[in-house]
Amino acid sequence: MGLHLIVAFLFVFQQFISQEPLVIEEQGQVIAEVNPLEYTIPIPGVPLVDNIKLNALMDDLNKRVYLAPLNAVIDGGGRIISEQAGSKLNRTLFKEQLYSYIIEGNFSRLEVPLQSVHARVDSELLQSIMEKKIGNYFTYYNSNNKNRSHNIGLAAKAINNTVIFPGETFSFNAVVGKRTKEKGYLRAPIIVRGEASEDIGGGICQISSTLFNAVDRAGLQIVQRYSHSKNVTYVPPGRDATVSWYGPDFSFTNKYNQPILIRAFAHGGQVSIIICSSDMVNDKRREVPSASKKMPEEIAKDLNANHM
Repeated sequence: MGLHLIVAFLFVFQQFISQEPLVIEEQGQVIAEVNPLEYTIPIPGVPLVDNIKLNALMDDLNKRVYLAPLNAVIDGGGRIISEQAGSKLNRTLFKEQLYSYIIEGNFSRLEVPLQSVHARVDSELLQSIMEKKIGNYFTYYNSNNKNRSHNIGLAAKAINNTVIFPGETFSFNAVVGKRTKEKGYLRAPIIVRGEASEDIGGGICQISSTLFNAVDRAGLQIVQRYSHSKNVTYVPPGRDATVSWYGPDFSFTNKYNQPILIRAFAHGGQVSIIICSSDMVNDKRREVPSASKKMPEEIAKDLNANHM
């Protein structure tokens, strides 16, 4: 094809498709403008859409409009708070609308099409798996150590209402996330290589250790669990589970035939973790030694004896 024919073809091609930018809106607010020439391939006959560029556009739009769903949860009073659906870009409908715009060009503004994203845990499911307690564990801490108590409360809140479906693996680090000042964690005593120290998030290992004992008592499959380099005071020797964002994790798998629910609370010097499920769960519980209800003497005497 000669140069003059290529130029003539491109001229005809540009006349064939819409010349005006497509304005994409969400609830009346402009979130993007699309130049049709940037998303088409000049092929004789009918313009083709460049799917690589189109997919990149849809990925970007989805980031702008995505709204995560909210699972149903149980509040502090034991009441179920219903789930809320989220939303995401309806990619199929958007692609159809963009094709129509490029070929027909009979509109210049487009309300971004959305589709619902359902919550994983709805009220009905939550109601069914809070019926039977299959494991629980309680530990105690010095509530006078404000920073450590604060961190324990944050970590308990992070794992509370977590639902693990059959075959799924729970990771403490994945669920709680990195312990940072931005998330509200404070400096408190920890154990590093057998020595007492202080760092952001000190105290959270009491939550992971209490959870380990509750999960073990429920008969669930422990996948990953490490002990501290020296004994801690809030659980019997060898019954702790140390965690660190760049190091050890605590994880377990739900091997049962029903989802399980974690209920976790920290208040007034006591950590309470309860594992619940449906009446139809095929659980096989284990014997686990309980923690002492008496505050360890060294913690009562010296706040710096508190461990992570």
